[in-house]
Amino acid sequence: MNQTSFDTRARTFVYVSAATAGTIDIYAMNMATGALTPESSLDVGQAVMPMAVSPDRRYLYAVIRSQPYRVLSLAIDDRTGQLTQEASAALPDSMAYVSTDPSGRLLLTASYGGNKIAVLPVDGDGRVTAEASQVIPTGRNAHSIVCDGTGKYVFVTNLGSDAVQQFAIDFETASLKPNDPAQVSTGPGFGPRHIVVSPDNRSAYVLTELTGHVVHYALDAAKGTLSEIESVASVPEDAGLSLGTPPSPLAANHGDDGKPKIWAADIGITPNGKFLYTTERTTSRITLFHVSQHDGKLAYVTNYETERQPRGIRIDPSGRFLVASGEKSDRLSVYTIDQTDGALMPVGRYPVNAGANWIEIVTFA
Repeated sequence: MNQTSFDTRARTFVYVSAATAGTIDIYAMNMATGALTPESSLDVGQAVMPMAVSPDRRYLYAVIRSQPYRVLSLAIDDRTGQLTQEASAALPDSMAYVSTDPSGRLLLTASYGGNKIAVLPVDGDGRVTAEASQVIPTGRNAHSIVCDGTGKYVFVTNLGSDAVQQFAIDFETASLKPNDPAQVSTGPGFGPRHIVVSPDNRSAYVLTELTGHVVHYALDAAKGTLSEIESVASVPEDAGLSLGTPPSPLAANHGDDGKPKIWAADIGITPNGKFLYTTERTTSRITLFHVSQHDGKLAYVTNYETERQPRGIRIDPSGRFLVASGEKSDRLSVYTIDQTDGALMPVGRYPVNAGANWIEIVTFA
């Protein structure tokens, strides 16, 4: 169903992991207005952070980053949005990111502190019950892991190594194999953090935490490889921020001028591929880019004040609303997305538990 004909009677639920509180907060979204109604809060464990929804929308996978490290399989009630824990599987480390392949057979995780990624099998019923079937050492600070649109290739950002690793999925062995080349590099000290693939699978966009750039790569869908096209700043010079400090061991060689630092966090693109948004935590802003429908190139437009220290944003499946969380805020913000120019207009602010960071949105017709 396209955006213009989206059924406002659809049942849409918003899930927010609150790391400090150890909860997942559940909201119902009014698809006519974007307004949220708080429904309930599920206690799952301290440091619950990254989440992912199964492709069939039956399960929400939630990663617990406190020991014992684990991923929970939470069944989603398609009528009420309520969550029921049905499984828990051990993780080999504290994982900063979780996603699935489009088939829903593999759960992909990345560990920032552990410098590794791990692949877990998903049972035929959608639950994750077994430990990792594959653990792969990465460069420093693996931060995100996503599939391309074909479901054949996987990309992993390494913040501390300024690289994006490239893998191919071998479904016979349910494992990842290094692609050729095995990685592409960003500029030194950029700190690639989160990545999104364009809906047409022709581009990938990487947000760099330390410089606030969006690095635009052309994606060769036949080979699963990236080629840099451009690097566009998401933080204007008048924001008064200096470059972020790279993780050790580079930090010693990176001067500190005492100014506030760029600290970019999340990135999202609308389902029609026209608008891209990023967040910056030091200034608590959301930036809007226009995306060329011809070649995927980016044009910076403006930025908006939002919740304090915005860790997560998510665009609903209709592409009409954006939800933002702030780790230092006790509220969520919801915005309408103007379908002509991507401008954000506030809908409302809603209470959330402490340490809100990750957002997932699920719609049922």
